[in-house]
Amino acid sequence: MIRRLAALLDPFILALLGAVALASVLPPRGSFVPVAERAADAGIVVLFFLHGAKLSREAIVGGLLNWRLHLAVLAATFVLFPLLGLAFSALPGLSPPLAAGLLFLTLLPSTVQSSIAFTAMARGNVAAAVCSAAFSNLLGIVVTPLLAVALMSGSSAQLSLSAGTAIVIKLLLPFVAGHLARPWIGGWVARHKALVGRVDRGSILLIVYTAFGAAVVAGLWRRVDPLDLAEIVACCLAILALALSATWGAGRLLRLPREDAVVLLFAGSKKSLASGVPIAGVLFPPAEVGAILLPVMLFHQFQLIACALIARRMGQETAPAM
Repeated sequence: MIRRLAALLDPFILALLGAVALASVLPPRGSFVPVAERAADAGIVVLFFLHGAKLSREAIVGGLLNWRLHLAVLAATFVLFPLLGLAFSALPGLSPPLAAGLLFLTLLPSTVQSSIAFTAMARGNVAAAVCSAAFSNLLGIVVTPLLAVALMSGSSAQLSLSAGTAIVIKLLLPFVAGHLARPWIGGWVARHKALVGRVDRGSILLIVYTAFGAAVVAGLWRRVDPLDLAEIVACCLAILALALSATWGAGRLLRLPREDAVVLLFAGSKKSLASGVPIAGVLFPPAEVGAILLPVMLFHQFQLIACALIARRMGQETAPAM
């Protein structure tokens, strides 16, 4: 069992932990701070440009079909999860920064790549998974910041004129530009998935390093103790268990075909680290982003392990007999 779990560990999570460790020991200081912040901003722009370039027009058009499934996924992502976040972030004992991070986690859009991969592994409706996950990410650019402002009244997330401008410049415009450029660069992006993936993940690592470095300088590890981490781990696991149970139960309640119920299970129960890192970098002050992202990174790894085990079992149960 231990070997199986070790095999499921995402190497990217190990790289993220390395970035956190480096930021804890050697955070950006002095004249290097503005350099790191500008590099992180550039990483955010590149990240969302690539997101836009990877989103096919067919996925957008396909999202208009099978509306019951797509609405169910969006309801799980932007209604069920925020309600769970409000409930768990209000639990006594959680430090305010981590409670804010737990709530922020539940406001994020769904993942794209892992939702599709797990749906395929479980022999679900892959085309519908592409549409649902793509729509969730597209809406998340606008919906997540608005939900953060509406629900995180106790945090420093504010939709000021400067913050709104930053969202447009760093998130929305690069995404739109990438999608509009897809007819010219879409083929190149498809042929160089490995390179694009490295740029994608490298941008996230850079943003995480800068965010955690600022948080460490501001005293993050003096404010977060092992008990706080244990509480966040327990909350992330509980939220994931409830989300998985609710989405699978909703699929049966709505009498969705099994292939569509699989999409609701995987696309409706996950949260995107790739979107969460840059959005947090835009919404929150640098000193707070590190604590905000801790629950997001923990949940990301837990959802990968749990969904991989579930998808593998479901795929084996429906595999054609030889």
